[in-house]
Amino acid sequence: MPTVAVAIFPGVQALDVAGPVDVFSEANQFLPRAAHYEVTLLSAEPGALRASNGMALVADDTFEGTRRDFDLALVAGGPALPESAPDPRLTRWLTTVASRCKRYGSICTGAFALGHAGLLDERNVTTHWQHAEQLATQFPLARVDFDRIYLRDERLVTSAGVTAGIDLSLALVAEDHGPRTALAVAKRLVVFAQRQGGQSQFSPYLTAPADETSAVAKVQAHVMEHIGERFTVKQLADVAAMSARNFARVFVEETGVTPHEFVERARVDAARKWLESSTAALKAIAYDCGFGTADRMRIVFVRRIGTTPAQYRERFRSA
Repeated sequence: MPTVAVAIFPGVQALDVAGPVDVFSEANQFLPRAAHYEVTLLSAEPGALRASNGMALVADDTFEGTRRDFDLALVAGGPALPESAPDPRLTRWLTTVASRCKRYGSICTGAFALGHAGLLDERNVTTHWQHAEQLATQFPLARVDFDRIYLRDERLVTSAGVTAGIDLSLALVAEDHGPRTALAVAKRLVVFAQRQGGQSQFSPYLTAPADETSAVAKVQAHVMEHIGERFTVKQLADVAAMSARNFARVFVEETGVTPHEFVERARVDAARKWLESSTAALKAIAYDCGFGTADRMRIVFVRRIGTTPAQYRERFRSA
């Protein structure tokens, strides 16, 4: 009987816990008794604690009190983890359990707890898109992938935000018992057995706007207001009342991307909004958003967010 430990703490994201636990519980419905997953919740203190949504969760044991070895150890995430160090008892437990178990890892911002335990160094990892840059800065020896839904690096498994813990757990079930079992669980939970694309399809895609009073901000606004037009660096520099060379340099300094990169991201962002809110033909959206053709829009979408415009519309269009 494979044993699974999920580390929880005050302020934990409830779905980071419930999602994986439900996957393993549903998997048990399709497995012989001897292969059932046995899940244990662990925390620093005994008794109930409050999740970030106010829900009360009760741990089965404590980090220091448990004497069990586990086949899989996961630490859930929570809104506070990126901003403050985890409880030292959690850090010590992670260090110990990682050396003993078959697989270990994190859901969402639980990756920060792994980082404090020294378990991300020289490893390929991911976390919620909103905190990926902070994770990379705080733990510079980690190789942070900003766009993966989940990631496996030998025994280490990490996942993106919140519901990505379900994706990760389904992948582990598939690894243990085959894709048919994972698909059966996904159907029971009414989720995708394997989502296409990366986190980019869920995140705001444009870079943060420059200072609203700057010439670069004026250019950004101009691009988004005339998104269907073609732009050259010279044309954009004229809007900023700068030379082309100086404009290109200043734009990168203020936004972190080239003018071409910004324009393409702006086109993707505009197209996403049309795909989410309208039934307009793909070729019409492509033209209005400056791609020119539906084929060109498809190429850019696949390269940038890992899914086609048609797939994106099917997944996200409002009723």
